[in-house]
Amino acid sequence: MIRVLAVDDEEPFRRLLKKELARKGFYAEAAPDGGAAIQRLKDESFDVILLDIVMPGTDGISLMKKLKADPATPVIIVLTGKATIETAVEAMKHGAYDYLTKPYKLDELVIVINRAYEYGKLRVKKEQFEQELLRKESEPEFVGGSGKIAHILALIRKIAPTDSTVFIQGESGTGKELVANTIWRRSGRSSLPFIALNCATLSENLIESELFGHEKGAFTSAYQAKYGIVEVADKGTLFLDEIGEMPLGLQAKLLRFLDSGEFRRVGGNKTLTVDVRVIAATNKDLTEVIRAGGFRQDLYYRLNVINIAIPPLRERKEDIPVLASHFLKKYSRKLAKDISGFAPGALDSLKLSPWPGNVRELENVIERAVILCEAGKIGPEDLSIPFTPVVLEASGNSTLEEIERDYILKVLQESNGNQSKASQVLGIDRKTLYLKLKKYGIDEPAKR
Repeated sequence: MIRVLAVDDEEPFRRLLKKELARKGFYAEAAPDGGAAIQRLKDESFDVILLDIVMPGTDGISLMKKLKADPATPVIIVLTGKATIETAVEAMKHGAYDYLTKPYKLDELVIVINRAYEYGKLRVKKEQFEQELLRKESEPEFVGGSGKIAHILALIRKIAPTDSTVFIQGESGTGKELVANTIWRRSGRSSLPFIALNCATLSENLIESELFGHEKGAFTSAYQAKYGIVEVADKGTLFLDEIGEMPLGLQAKLLRFLDSGEFRRVGGNKTLTVDVRVIAATNKDLTEVIRAGGFRQDLYYRLNVINIAIPPLRERKEDIPVLASHFLKKYSRKLAKDISGFAPGALDSLKLSPWPGNVRELENVIERAVILCEAGKIGPEDLSIPFTPVVLEASGNSTLEEIERDYILKVLQESNGNQSKASQVLGIDRKTLYLKLKKYGIDEPAKR
């Protein structure tokens, strides 16, 4: 049922309008001025506002100015008995969908309300579609020449046209979202949204609201009903990054959603259904998390229909020159610098680094090198790599974990113990750095 709020200072007109709209199948409420309308909007959600212009207190134009910045504002139809060209222009400038005059024809008003409602539904998805257009324009490339990357690309070509759930595993910085993006772009859903949610960034209550939406009044700050990203992604693709961080309480609801496409908004009783393809990713070994009681085994099996494991950069060193050249071209264009390649020794330095931050770290190093480079080619002196070839050669008997531990300690020391700065240099997020510090028993990073 379409929910309509009529805002008019004439009480008989409000009463008549409510009665006629109710008879036509609408839910209708009324407010005598803009101030009362704002309070109504805090208490209830509406789809369409029928707004008079000339009213005591907060008039129609003033109300429109106040509501204009809120993307959840109902669609506004101006309905006034004091129409002028000036007020019509002003109303349309501030976002009115249509402009009608009194006395109105009920059948015409009903048609306009229905059209405004449909327009409002399209507007809900407008911002997400614009983001997807930007994403399509940038179209990130899947770069690499190793056999392991060739195998992943071949697998993507096979699975992309299907609607099967995909499970991507790989360390932070290996390109899990890039793989998900590539699957989406080569699928039959490529003209529809690709929506990403990082499960590690929100609390349990917030992530459920973000995923499935909420009804008005579901919690203290829920002044309006909110669409979840599963609704925004309808007919498209939903990418759940860091799925291993999803709270246990929400995992059962996600399992039900994967099985049936059905869900309920937080605080709601109505069962809704959408059609989305789900791609999930994690940098954890979920079998270990399952053994520790932190992840549901049935959900793991449901997600793991098709598995793509992305190897870390240290296991595919032959990709480093190709990736480095790709990032060099990217940032040379972006920064308007004429840099043609790498000087002798630069690529050797890159190949000798253990790259605990993987491709993301390599990209950061190349971007920084392009900024610092003052010659026609990037030299070893332009590369801010904590490990030089000499250091690595001297550490030849060390295990990879020992090298990584020493690397992290060195970066922390150079960052004066500042973990935010260190995580940026390493090309990993704060949470990943924290987990690595915990893994290696580094409680108090050394400070200079």
